[in-house]
Amino acid sequence: MAPLDAPPLSIEQGTCYALFAYDIGLAINLDEAERHVTAIKERGRIRHKARAPHYFEYRPAPLRLTQETVALAFSDYRSSEAVEVMLYDFGAVTVIYRIPIDGPFDGLLSLSESLYENETLLAESRHRLDQLVRDIFPAIERPSTSKEVEDYLIFSIEHCTPSAIQTFGAPYDPLFAHVLRSERTRLSDQEIHEATSCRISFSRDDTALIDWNAALVFGQDMDDVRAVLEFVNVELLEMRALDEQLDTALDQGYDALTRKTGLTSWLPGSHEVALTHIGQLQVDSAVLFERVANTLKLLGDQYLARVYRLASQRFHLEAWDASIIRKLQTLESIYGKMTDRATTRRMEVLEWIIIVLIAISIAISFLPFTSH
Repeated sequence: MAPLDAPPLSIEQGTCYALFAYDIGLAINLDEAERHVTAIKERGRIRHKARAPHYFEYRPAPLRLTQETVALAFSDYRSSEAVEVMLYDFGAVTVIYRIPIDGPFDGLLSLSESLYENETLLAESRHRLDQLVRDIFPAIERPSTSKEVEDYLIFSIEHCTPSAIQTFGAPYDPLFAHVLRSERTRLSDQEIHEATSCRISFSRDDTALIDWNAALVFGQDMDDVRAVLEFVNVELLEMRALDEQLDTALDQGYDALTRKTGLTSWLPGSHEVALTHIGQLQVDSAVLFERVANTLKLLGDQYLARVYRLASQRFHLEAWDASIIRKLQTLESIYGKMTDRATTRRMEVLEWIIIVLIAISIAISFLPFTSH
């Protein structure tokens, strides 16, 4: 599938990163988690090049663990014997496998196909996650491992031939599209354009092509770009989990709002349980949304901010944000209606008490007076 009118593309040095993002709870106390693990660890930092100012940073910095594993075979490639695990304070964990790559670029298609929804890696990452949750359980607030996983591939190519990256254009796009989409079928021109349209470069020696399933990153010292892509993948997972959590909260709120009332509904405090539950769901969702949105600070019209916006566009994060904000507003409306209804019934109870007391006082005034 190499282009006929361009020299074959060959990889001299590179790494494929297979990412698996999970949600394990409402929040993680990273300092306490660090005390409970014995693996090699450090706080995640974005290794900046001159293109990014110092305020491009995680807040707070995630905890990065390095664990040993057995090398796994994928097509003609083998993974390294070390696995990275990133823990974020908002309850997310990413398991990262490294696969050294070299040789003809055509070989990446077989690797991409092999890694697409790979059951072996999925099972291995989930087993590793379960062990991690047991190890740091005291550091997790409201532990609850999600069934959902958000996987992503980053092909980072440091050296290749030809080395003139600025010459990568239309002749190589079909090859890039097949790798990005993990698809061997002959693609249409429209699909090729769609797969390779999100590309960005800082210098004439680097470029990144970002798609929804994978990304191709050419150039040296591209750790900062990879870190942004890793975070956007985690953010997508959290948006999906939060959207599902809000769906559940809306269903529960609607049931509480439309539930038929009985005699007990007139008792004081009969609505407090439902109101407290809906209010707690509302607060948890809003706090999680803000934590995720504010973890990675990318300010100003700088390169990494543009990488983030491009990846967010490809992952449709704006649509997820809009959906979550709309559901938070709906949940707020339901909570307000339930509060108003509880207040109205409280006032009605007070009115009936006053009426009964007046009736009793009138009745007493008509009773015959008896003296002793």
